[in-house]
This record gives sequence, structure tokens and C-alpha cells, in this order.
Amino acid sequence: MRLLSKQLGLMAFVWTALLLSMDTALGADVKPKLDSGDTAWMLTATALVLLMTIPGLALFYGGMVRKKNLLTTVMQSFALTCLMSIIWMVIGYSLAFGNGGGMNAFVGGLDKMFLSHMAVDTLNGTIPESVFVIFQMTFAIITPALICGAFADRMKFSAMLLFLGAWSIIVYAPITHWVWGGGFLGSHGVLDFAGGTVVHINSGIAGLVAAIVIGKRHGYKTENMAPHNLALSVTGAAFLWVGWFGFNAGSALAANGGAGMAMVVTQIAAAAAALTWMFAEWMTHGKPSVLGIISGAVAGLVAITPAAGFVDPMGALILGGVAGMVCFWASVYLKNMLGYDDSLDVFGIHGVGGIVGALLTGVFAVKAIGGTSGLLEGNPGQVMIQLEGIVATIAWCAIATFIILKIVDAMVGLRVDEEAEVEGLDLNLHGETLR
Repeated sequence: MRLLSKQLGLMAFVWTALLLSMDTALGADVKPKLDSGDTAWMLTATALVLLMTIPGLALFYGGMVRKKNLLTTVMQSFALTCLMSIIWMVIGYSLAFGNGGGMNAFVGGLDKMFLSHMAVDTLNGTIPESVFVIFQMTFAIITPALICGAFADRMKFSAMLLFLGAWSIIVYAPITHWVWGGGFLGSHGVLDFAGGTVVHINSGIAGLVAAIVIGKRHGYKTENMAPHNLALSVTGAAFLWVGWFGFNAGSALAANGGAGMAMVVTQIAAAAAALTWMFAEWMTHGKPSVLGIISGAVAGLVAITPAAGFVDPMGALILGGVAGMVCFWASVYLKNMLGYDDSLDVFGIHGVGGIVGALLTGVFAVKAIGGTSGLLEGNPGQVMIQLEGIVATIAWCAIATFIILKIVDAMVGLRVDEEAEVEGLDLNLHGETLR
């Protein structure tokens, strides 16, 4: 009897193990579980990305404008942080990550408006959905804030709020859905780890359209438009660089090897682009400038953003070097050739840098890192897929941005009058000034 009991017990154990292994293999009743390590990292990453806008971008842009427009510039970043937080909560998140039904390839639905669906225990993968919502909110905050650099010194504050509020709903949220929310670009295989199309090409093209529509600053060719305080800009650039680790490594949505590799390649690309821009400027203008090296660093950070989860360190080194050179050319020479007044080179750095990064992601993608091979691993088709994503983003952003600007112009007017622009926006728009 004792032997029989042992045999029956052994059989029961074997059958239980077999059933459990079958359930696992078939995915039966396997539900995601909260991972405290992933959650802790994503909370940290979210704070880092928010620091990119306030104080990072506010200081970066604030130091590059003339003193009479400093308060206006930092006010734009701060006000947009508030406005975009509410828009994202009310409708932006739903349009980006909701279920769009028959339109799901193009835009999410309204099922997640006001975040009414979300509970304390609602998960997105291994992290609370609340953490995912606010992480993505920080992206929705910084993208329109970047655009402000293109029309610095000349847009009405009311027009800026109307334009970028509408833009975040009509342009940013749908393109986010296309790439990350189950839309047609993501399902077609476009690689964008942390926002090359969603954030940088999007903001760069919108900035270019806005700069052209609103027109050049008064005195653009005759007055000194040099930055008034580069120490502020260096401080802002430092915040951007450090915060970018949350931007890129945080996009792994986990505390894992992918996040670690994203952090490594981000550092390498930023450093390579900063040095490339510095040496290019040194050779052409005779001196390496502070503005040049910080602009180069941001260009490298922009370019590595879509590639951060797909390339290895050598790919990041080459990508950063190329981005530094191409963005230098776009900001210094292309702008003068075409004659537009992009005040703080939003298109030259974010638009061009985003395009370079998205294309080179298709070249340097490594299957062992991101699961997809690029051109160098025998998959030339990935470059064409990346190009399709770039073209789609540019087309929708350019057309929609132009229409929104024209509507806002008809409603309240886009530009301050010449007297206010000459005297300074700080005093005329906000009744305050720096002594």
C-alpha cells in the first residue's frame, strides 16, 4: 500500500506539472503582474522627462533669446506644461492610446477620456497604467514646447496657447497613435523607440511651418539677435541631456537590459554629435562656440531617440557623428539658403535630426538588440519602411499645422504688433521685465 501511495503521488505530481506547463505554453490565464522594480524606474524616468521641459527647455530657450523676451520664453514652457497636462488627461491620452474602433489605424477613440477607466490596480504591462499615462504625458508636454523656439520673439501668448492646444489634439495625439497606440505605422513595422517621428520630426516640421507663416522677426538681418545669456542655455542643455535618459531608457518601460543599452547609446550619440558640431564650427568659423557644442549635443540626443532601443554602441557613434554634421549644416547654411527665420533652430535640430535618426535606425538596427535587422544586417527594406513613416508624419503635420495657424490667425491674430516686438514681449504681454 505504501508503494502504491507513492506511485499515485508521483503520478499526481507529474500530471499537475504537465498541466501547468501546457497552460503556460498556451498562454492560458497568464496575466501581467506588477513589477515593483519596473515601476520604480518608470516613476524616476517620468520625473526626468518632466525636468527636460521645466526647467530644462525653459532655460535652454530662455538663454538664447534677447533679454527683453526671456520671461515670455520661460513662461511658454511653464504654461504649456500646465495646459498639456489637462489636455492629455481630458482627451489626448484617449486619442493616442484608446480604442478607435473602425478608425483604429488612424486615431484612438474616446473610451479613455478624463481617464475615467483607470483604477489603482489597472496595469500597462508590468507597471500601473497611471505611471504609463503620466510618462506619456511628459512627452505630450515637451513636444509642443519645442515648437515655441521656432517663433520666439514674435507670437502672441493667446495665439500660442490656442495654436498648440489644438495642435496637441489634432496632430500630436493621432501621430502618437500611429506609432505607439496600435496605428498603421507601428503595425507596418516603423521603428521609433522614443519619439523620432512622434516628438522630433513632428515638432520640427510644425516649427518650420509656424516660422514661415508668422514671418521673420523685425530686424532679422540688421539687428543683433545673439543669445543674451549662454550660461542659462548651458544649464538648460545639461538638464536636457540628463533628462534624456528618462526619455530614451524609460521608453523600454522596464528596468532591464534594453533600458541599459538605450542609456549607453544615448550618451555616446550625444557626445559624438557635440564634438562633431564643435569641430565643424571650429574649422569653418575659426572658433568653437558654447552655443555650437550644446546645439550639437541636443542634435545627437534627437537623432538617437528613434534608434535607442535598436542600435549598438558603434551604430550610435556613427549616427551621432552624422547628426552633428548634418544638423550643423541645416542650422547654419540651409536656413540662410532658404531664407526662413527659425529663431532657435527647431527645424534644423529637431526636424532634421529626427529625420536623420529615423533613417539611420533602418540602417544600423541590430536584431539581437531590438528584434529587427537593419540594412547592415541584410534588411534594406527597413530603410524604406522608415522613410514611409517620415513622409507620413511630415505630410500630416505640415498640412494640419498650416490650417490650425490660419484659423488661429483669423480668430485672434498670430503676431504681436511691431511696437510690442521692438520694445519686448516681457513687458507688453506679461507686464514684467528683468532689470
